[in-house]
Amino acid sequence: MTSRRKFIQNTMLLGAGLSMPTILTAADFGTFTRSIGPNDQINYGVIGCKGMGWSNMSAHLKIPQVNCVALCDVDQSVLDQRTEDVFKLRGKRPTQYKDYRKMLENKDIDVVIIGTPDHWHCLNMVDAVSAGKHVYVEKPIANTIEECQIMVKAQERYGKIVQVGQWQRSGSQYDQAIQYVKSGKLGQIRLVKCWAYQGWMKPVPVVANGAVPAGVDYNMWLGPAPKRDFNANRFHFNFRWFWDYAGGLMTDWGVHEIDIALYAMGVSAPKSVIASGGKFAYPDDASETPDTLQTVYEYEGFNMLWEHATGIDGGNYGTTEGIAFIGNNATLVVNRGGWKVIPEIEMVEGQRKNKIEEVPQTKPSGPNALELHAVNFVEAMTANNPKLLKCGIQTGSVAAINAQMGNIAFKTGKKVYWDATKNMFTDADANQLMKAKYNNGWVVPKV
Repeated sequence: MTSRRKFIQNTMLLGAGLSMPTILTAADFGTFTRSIGPNDQINYGVIGCKGMGWSNMSAHLKIPQVNCVALCDVDQSVLDQRTEDVFKLRGKRPTQYKDYRKMLENKDIDVVIIGTPDHWHCLNMVDAVSAGKHVYVEKPIANTIEECQIMVKAQERYGKIVQVGQWQRSGSQYDQAIQYVKSGKLGQIRLVKCWAYQGWMKPVPVVANGAVPAGVDYNMWLGPAPKRDFNANRFHFNFRWFWDYAGGLMTDWGVHEIDIALYAMGVSAPKSVIASGGKFAYPDDASETPDTLQTVYEYEGFNMLWEHATGIDGGNYGTTEGIAFIGNNATLVVNRGGWKVIPEIEMVEGQRKNKIEEVPQTKPSGPNALELHAVNFVEAMTANNPKLLKCGIQTGSVAAINAQMGNIAFKTGKKVYWDATKNMFTDADANQLMKAKYNNGWVVPKV
């Protein structure tokens, strides 16, 4: 990609979607790309094309140098749909694959987007970087702490650029809020609250096992997960609520909010974690992960509280999701809608006064954060400099590991303690839950 390192200087759009229409026909796109030579093209393949895999690819396709040349999915109907989506945007149909390993043999592919369920991320990413591809991997980076650690080692061994899809790192409001927290104006911060109240999430109805849909390679979908009969509840979006494949809202939403919290506070690993919750809202639905959870993390000098609830929107500070930094002088609240500072009140000569100046709700500015995250990834690839990444694999692993710690505390029912010197818990049961257990002939990668 030597000649591609001129991307930032040569590109006609310095930010994704800055002046480009949201939807482009193939003919329209030609007006943006006529001056781009073949050596400046960056060719992408996607593994897992239905949900965030396609959202990520769509964001990257707003960058003129980016092409989608390959799609891989276990569901032929998804492959066909996304093939036509790419054709409408670019006038060319990408090559289709059912087995991602075959796609990785394609020497024309520079970059791989991984949008598979969480239990696949580690294998996909390690195989991709070992095949010489740069990677954009969805969050959470993996379904176990061991896999997170393996993925970090793989990036370090193969030296490829790996961005994690924790795109809040590219949002203007989060950057502004983090800088404010680091300024010290809030005073001593004793508590950080992170939450996700998801009112749109209704019960997952119990359905019987059934036949595998036509065109679906179900054995490949299961991959290293335990062998099970096909059930529609576990397929596509709802895989998130089953332990075989993911970690529920603790990892799905938690990594976004915990990432910002830990970054602003300058910490990575807690001293202890305790969690309590369960299926309190929908005790009889099909999902396995808790619909209600409170997790308390102990760090040096402050605690962090994660909480989530499905089926209701009544979150903290009147918001369905967010992070609150609670200091002696004020509380800063930030979420996808913006950020604000709520001052504490003190009595001065008999008068109630704010300890510090209030900051009213400040909405995010500039382009879409996901699109900016894509531009940041391309910039880092072009410069061949992982330090430019907003959320490299090392960064993404911190949030993912902390979220996994919350689930481990919940599963053990104990207050678990982390030994940072040994990179493991002091509890044997908790340490067992750190490990990846692969099935069906798949083997945990060794790096």
